Amino acid sequence: SLVIHNPLDDCSTAENMLYLMRRDGDFTDMEAKLLDLCLVVHADHGGGNNSAFATHVVSSTGTDIYSALATAIGSLKGPRHGGANHKVETMKEDIIKNCSYNKKSELESYIRKILDKHAFDGKGLVYGMGHAIYTISDPRTAILKKMAGELAAEKGRTEEFELLDNIENITKRIFREEKDKSICANVDLYSGFVYKILGIEKELYTPMFALARMAGWCAHRLEQIRDEKIIRPAYVTNQSKNVYIPMNERVSVTK
Repeated sequence: SLVIHNPLDDCSTAENMLYLMRRDGDFTDMEAKLLDLCLVVHADHGGGNNSAFATHVVSSTGTDIYSALATAIGSLKGPRHGGANHKVETMKEDIIKNCSYNKKSELESYIRKILDKHAFDGKGLVYGMGHAIYTISDPRTAILKKMAGELAAEKGRTEEFELLDNIENITKRIFREEKDKSICANVDLYSGFVYKILGIEKELYTPMFALARMAGWCAHRLEQIRDEKIIRPAYVTNQSKNVYIPMNERVSVTK
């Protein structure tokens, strides 16, 4: 919005974000509740994820909070960490463009092409599916999906929501039947869709993630600075002993 609004003192963070982003400042209770839920489920996810761990490592040096949070943002900027919801939306647009997605058989055929690296970005990934920790279900997804479905019905966007639901179910079945592997949808499968129907541009998906995760990063930093030791991970080399070859006896290998 090119119209500058002043924040409202009696509104929540989510309500103010919607109010400030929209020209008319108007929003529904359902929109505010869903955006608030997005902020909550993205606020933290333990200390093992890349940006949280980076926050711990950098904070252990005794640096200031601005440097620690800049490091966390740098980590989240990477497409393997914070850009997945953006990728889901791009993948969804590609599916809509290239197949009759309303027919489950054709959608399944296209998903198989994606997995075989013959469609979309050629990486063989169905974005929004699978998680390093969760295999049966991602509790964040279950909560977000339910409310996303309700808002989709309110906004007349059930077709897009059903597409994501079909992508989830088809991909699960393919992995279960052909790879004997259990995977689940992660929070990114539906978060981008939520941002889209709230009128938030795709380029802002990862910044929205960062805004929410600030709370978690600050909590991890507070936890870390109580320990005055610097983090230096132990490492072990498991290589076998090799015979030293003098430089003049080594053969250069070139392609």
